[in-house]
Amino acid sequence: MSAGTFTPRPGAAPVSRMILAQTALETRMLLRNGEQLLLTVIIPALLLVLFSAVDIIDVGAGKSVDFLAPGILALAVMSTAFTGQAIATGFDRRYGVLKRLGASPLPRWALMAAKTLSVLVTEVLQIALLTVIAFALGWSPHGNPLSVAVLVLLGTAAFSGLGLLMAGTLRAEATLAAANLVFLLLLVGGGVIVPMDKFPGAVQSVLGLLPISALSDGLREVLQHGAALPWGDVAILAAWAVLGLGAAGRFFRWE
Repeated sequence: MSAGTFTPRPGAAPVSRMILAQTALETRMLLRNGEQLLLTVIIPALLLVLFSAVDIIDVGAGKSVDFLAPGILALAVMSTAFTGQAIATGFDRRYGVLKRLGASPLPRWALMAAKTLSVLVTEVLQIALLTVIAFALGWSPHGNPLSVAVLVLLGTAAFSGLGLLMAGTLRAEATLAAANLVFLLLLVGGGVIVPMDKFPGAVQSVLGLLPISALSDGLREVLQHGAALPWGDVAILAAWAVLGLGAAGRFFRWE
């Protein structure tokens, strides 16, 4: 046995390895949380099945599922990137988890990157499940998958920024209440299951600027009508992403 075989080599792991490890941990914690699964998986799936099978809302010509599936996909992105992330991060902040992680070798920006990657992993699982359900209900999607990916990524960035901003500035209990309230309001008024043309003209103009409206309408243009990338919706999502992430980076409090 040569000298130095068991010599310790103290030091932090590479940042990429730390990010992957933290991403795996964040994803496992999310998938083990029953309340988060209810919000991110069960509710969107139930809404898709219920409103596709029962003629409750007039969605115009064509099959209900063709209109509903893109909106439910948008809802799934919002539920994970905004509502779920805001609540989980808010309570991590309250219990001092973020403070302790901030003192570890893991850089704070890397922690935020890990949380974002965890959101993306969860969204992939959500979209796969909802797509299978939608196909079983007779969904016939159109359009370019790359356009869908661009819209989902921009929507994720926009909702993540807003979720982190809420979690980093409000108390955990306030974040819990506000995030769920916003989820319900945007579910009704964001073009997810209720067509935007059901609202008065002035209200439509305001609601159309919301990120959930831009994401659901953009996905619907691509998947239902086979349109090219809807640049108007892309611009709205990009603006919300810049504003949300910028404000979160500036005002987020770790304690």
